[in-house]
Amino acid sequence: MIEARGLTKRYGDVVAVDDLSFDVQPGVVTGFLGPNGSGKSTTMRLIMGLDFPDAGRVTVNGRVFRELPWPLREIGALLEARSLHPGRSAFDHLWMLAQTNDIPRRRVEEVLELVGLTSVARKRVGTFSLGMSQRLGIAAALLGDPSVLLFDEPVNGLDPEGIRWVRTLLQHLAREGRTVFVSSHLMAEMAITAERLVVVGRGRLIAETSVAEFVAGAAGQSVRVRSPQLNDLADALRAAGASVVVSPEGAMTVWRMRAEEVGELASARGITLHELSPQTGSLEEAFMELTRHSAEFQGQGVHVEGNGSPLRAQEMRQDRSSPGRSP
Repeated sequence: MIEARGLTKRYGDVVAVDDLSFDVQPGVVTGFLGPNGSGKSTTMRLIMGLDFPDAGRVTVNGRVFRELPWPLREIGALLEARSLHPGRSAFDHLWMLAQTNDIPRRRVEEVLELVGLTSVARKRVGTFSLGMSQRLGIAAALLGDPSVLLFDEPVNGLDPEGIRWVRTLLQHLAREGRTVFVSSHLMAEMAITAERLVVVGRGRLIAETSVAEFVAGAAGQSVRVRSPQLNDLADALRAAGASVVVSPEGAMTVWRMRAEEVGELASARGITLHELSPQTGSLEEAFMELTRHSAEFQGQGVHVEGNGSPLRAQEMRQDRSSPGRSP
């Protein structure tokens, strides 16, 4: 189990983590989400004892990292897949780590087989692709058979088969009763991998909840409606405070009103309904809605012209404004 209480970390004038408190429970995959610059990587470094908090405390199984007698046996982490000595082989990298925590040699062979790197165990890791480095990082995290696991963007560089393998592995580790904490920018993948979420923005906690509750609580929930009296119903819904968009194919999407309320309003006015279906929002939509004020960098809308390429459109605007260039 991971417990953070009042965790704060500053770098000069920048507050990377701001009075952050949350729990990561065993037995489920917990996703760690937030925009760039939200403090996710700093929080993971604080958990692993790579940085020290200016205030607050974070513990692993009731103890801070520096108090763990055999750290690799209690917590494993993949924080940076490329943090490897390029001249070492995959086997030697893991064997070096194993010896620091009195882990037997056979365990090195076991984790290499588990992550699919047995055939390249004697190759130098400097020749590895990003996907292979990710697999080696996962092997290192699993080396001590720990009860707590941290993964920062574990599917970067992996092909679809590799992504599916990581998803299955994380869920299997959680079912074994381990604490699994995963940071990722891939919302669609998190939606089917994680059961719970810790969401942060600008170093502060935004939400700590289940995936289902997080999505259901977002403002983007809607209702799809079809009716032969669509315009009459749309007018009535707008008058009742709902937001309505009528599509060209003769359907209507309604926000700020539940499906039951739409049905009751239609019934009261004698309007026939051919479809009334709640639309479940996506994790990505919920994340964007609840973190839109916490993003470190927010781009403006892209105006596309010419051949449809945003880059080409920018080049043309520059051409028009540059002295000595023909329009």
